[in-house]
Amino acid sequence: MKSAEEQLSTYKSVHLNPKNIRTHFVGVPLIIWSLFLLLNIIPLNFAVANDPVITFNLATIFTVGVLIYYFLLHARLALGLTLFIIPVLYTSSLVAQTPNALWIAVAVFFVGWVIQFIGHHYEKAKPAFVDDLNQLLIGPFFLMAEVYFMLGMEKQLLADITPLARDKRRALEAARKAA
Repeated sequence: MKSAEEQLSTYKSVHLNPKNIRTHFVGVPLIIWSLFLLLNIIPLNFAVANDPVITFNLATIFTVGVLIYYFLLHARLALGLTLFIIPVLYTSSLVAQTPNALWIAVAVFFVGWVIQFIGHHYEKAKPAFVDDLNQLLIGPFFLMAEVYFMLGMEKQLLADITPLARDKRRALEAARKAA
């Protein structure tokens, strides 16, 4: 597994423009919420012998898995992400009970991605997930890191990832010019 520094520097390499980062503070949460809504719509029922059926949904299972991944990467950032994800899980589960939940999820998902691509227009760089699908999970992790940085926390992490991100960006631009 790549380190938090490696993951964040890769993501940051195509998120250096402040306008792009601001669009991500809107687009990424919208996308996350819409995905949680979609996952909340899918129930999973478990029955053991004659016991009552236990119902979960994919959103709950996904939350546990993703938070374990985040805690393995960086416990302090994962704590912040936990505080973000719990209300997302709760509110999306409420909306999942409405008749138009699927259409709401699709609409919010679409709006979130439009905002993302507007940001990448400012950045003049393709989204990080194009080259590495794992970067889809790093988007929220990156934004939480940015929140910590704005609050003056995790200064060493910022100092570690910023030069790596700039080096990666220069390499990307050199490869693009050579092509």
